[in-house]
Amino acid sequence: MTMNKNSSESRREFVKAIGAGVFTVGAGALTSNAMAASANQKKLGIALVGLGNYATNQLAPALQVTENAYLAGIVTGTPAKEKIWADKYKIDPAHIYNYDNFDNIINDAAIDVVYVVLPNSMHKEFVIRAARAGKHVITEKPMGLTAAECEEMIAACHKAGVQLSVGYRLQFEDNTQQIVHAGQSLPLGPINYVRSEFSFIIGNPKQWRLKKELAGGGPIMDIGIYCIQGARMATGLEPIALRAVEYKTDHQKFSSVEETVMWQMEFPGGLYSNSTCSYNMKANELYVSYAKGNARLEPAYSYRGVGGHLGQLKLPPHQVNQQALQMDDFVVCIRQNKTSKVSGEEGLKDMKIVDAMYKSMANGGQRVVI
Repeated sequence: MTMNKNSSESRREFVKAIGAGVFTVGAGALTSNAMAASANQKKLGIALVGLGNYATNQLAPALQVTENAYLAGIVTGTPAKEKIWADKYKIDPAHIYNYDNFDNIINDAAIDVVYVVLPNSMHKEFVIRAARAGKHVITEKPMGLTAAECEEMIAACHKAGVQLSVGYRLQFEDNTQQIVHAGQSLPLGPINYVRSEFSFIIGNPKQWRLKKELAGGGPIMDIGIYCIQGARMATGLEPIALRAVEYKTDHQKFSSVEETVMWQMEFPGGLYSNSTCSYNMKANELYVSYAKGNARLEPAYSYRGVGGHLGQLKLPPHQVNQQALQMDDFVVCIRQNKTSKVSGEEGLKDMKIVDAMYKSMANGGQRVVI
């Protein structure tokens, strides 16, 4: 990680304050090293499946700055988007597909990786179809609608001999990784509590995220995943049980999905976390309490500007492209035939927790063992 003068001074103050060594090993730095080692190798082609907001405003721009990958193709169900994208990104029509002829991608040597950016209910189908076409796969979160779906996706990729990754971009963000390393090296002592919250006020009531048949659920299936990941990353532990409850104030807008969900997860050793996700309030924070201090990221889950503190160590925001780091790292994993740290198995862990949350909510918030 590149440090400026003020950042370096903050680190020295932190070391002096807690009497520990500097432990600044950021995922971005690790990824940059891996990218430098493979700079002379051919870039791998990525096809984006689904050209909605995230693909349009985050992934496609990120693929203009990736060092190991490039935008090789697109898959869309909207014919009008084909020419717009072809002109903007100089995509040959031979590498443009729709959902019906998608399986022809098996014959497209320019496309090495398929990135599924479709509504949640379509993830499983297109991950499996991509795997059968011999393409490595990234899917957006949630990986599937249930843990059972995730297991099917993992099995299909294993059978096809391709790698599967989930778009957990924050595992490549440096300040987030500082919290992860603090949970491993414990410079502030053992962790005794974690709070993770991510909420926003959702707009268009007709969008797919508010339709259960497409989204699979409400904020849990969208921003709740970040809260689960935040608690798991901060502690380095897997929850063993949880309780979850739903609160709803706008029954018309949220007629088929939950509006606000609060849950508590229990971890080994008596540690616990509290989390909230909602489509009708504002929050964006990860807070960790240690025996000798605390850490806080706010915003914690944004595309840019993640920052806060770790004890007396300031964590100034880094304006890195999280999506570019994420995709570049996946290419390195493919080249080196190693499992991504955001593999399908990682997505499965989260969905087992989500399954338990829905089970608890259906039973009035009763404790559910995971």
